[in-house]
Amino acid sequence: MRVLVVDDDLDQISVLKSVILAWGHQVETAYDGVEALKLFPKFQPNVIVTDLKMPRMDGFEMMQTLKAEGVLPPTIVVTDFGSVELAVKTVHEYGGFWFLEKPVDQSSLKALLHRASDQGRLASENERLRLELAQRGVLGDLVGESPEMLNIFALIRQVAPTNAGVLITGESGSGKELVARAIHSFSSRSSEAFLAINCAAMPETLMESELFGHEKGAFTGAVERRAGAMELAQGGTLFLDEIGEMPIGMQAKLLRVLEDFKFRRLGGKSELTADVRLVSATNRIPNLAIKEGKLREDLYYRLNIFHIHLPPLRDRLEDIPLIATALIEKLNRKHGTRITHLDAGAIEALQSYRWDGNVRELRNVIERALILAGEGPLQRTHLYIPTQRVPDAAPPAQGLGIQVGMSIDEAERMLIEATLNQAKNNKTRAAITLGISTRTLHAKLKQYRLQGADDELPDDAESGS
Repeated sequence: MRVLVVDDDLDQISVLKSVILAWGHQVETAYDGVEALKLFPKFQPNVIVTDLKMPRMDGFEMMQTLKAEGVLPPTIVVTDFGSVELAVKTVHEYGGFWFLEKPVDQSSLKALLHRASDQGRLASENERLRLELAQRGVLGDLVGESPEMLNIFALIRQVAPTNAGVLITGESGSGKELVARAIHSFSSRSSEAFLAINCAAMPETLMESELFGHEKGAFTGAVERRAGAMELAQGGTLFLDEIGEMPIGMQAKLLRVLEDFKFRRLGGKSELTADVRLVSATNRIPNLAIKEGKLREDLYYRLNIFHIHLPPLRDRLEDIPLIATALIEKLNRKHGTRITHLDAGAIEALQSYRWDGNVRELRNVIERALILAGEGPLQRTHLYIPTQRVPDAAPPAQGLGIQVGMSIDEAERMLIEATLNQAKNNKTRAAITLGISTRTLHAKLKQYRLQGADDELPDDAESGS
């Protein structure tokens, strides 16, 4: 085991080095946090033993730096009697393993070193198993073995250890929150809270209080102080779903907070610091949302440090058997059923459908079939898959007159106009023919100022996340 001892007390560091070497471990020493950070990459300690109060950089800041980089190993904090309260806070907030008071009891230190080493080995083994699962098409609750999903798994593993903000895009029901949870799970914040807020489902009047909290008496009905999501997710991850539905005024307030992660509760006077990792998602096309005035451009650039796009299920049909198998396992536990597997006919039927509702729609179909079947294999006859949502047969459209040199926007406008004419101005049918959502079609109609742009959305227009 490799142990890094960090202390500005020369006598203390000499004693600790001697006894730890006598126990058969490798030891390196540093006199403050700055020197420890220089030693860290080369020595790669399994455990750190550190004092808190040191010159240049104290133990608290050193641990905070290593945690932010996602490389903090189990750490034993050594403290003076008068600093026990600070030591407890450090252990709790910054991932310390335990603390010992000076003078250090050698038998206690020996026991803690072994426990910390065991914890480190367990964490490494868990990480190895998770990476192994990812190579087999499983990452957290995400499932898939298509090239698109394996690429997303790689992106998640790459960004998770950092504190970078992540913007996840994709259609409703495609699993954007699962991506956010996987990022949290693979980060150094995984032991802390993951909090999700759906910006589309929250009244504008409550959003500020929900995010930042409020003081007693801040508004009618505020009978006591209440912590907001920024406080409740302290040390963890805050997921803002459907960020494009957040009111523009609230987006401006969020942008100010993201500059230095300081905020005030509604009605409060003092500033609070938010130690949170922000992950956001939208089912809108960001550039179109910015053009429509739904998303602030400056907020978009602040959120979109790292972008992950989740493809719709229809573009990765080869993932369906694996996803369906994972769903069956979960739903068996939920309903007490004993479905063993999908037979070939069921798989073929599932892969023949378009799945405009993505994984959410697939789950509904699997859950109904599982309840009907009860046990044994799940067969084609158990599946209720709606008639494929395609327009009635119609004669092919005449030539659109698209020519070389024409802009993409102009060609798209002509295609949409011709499809609407063929569908007799039925926007739902036209959207299905074009392979886009009804809401996206309405956005395109407004963009190109085509007839019907101001009509109300039909009841079956896409919504949710």
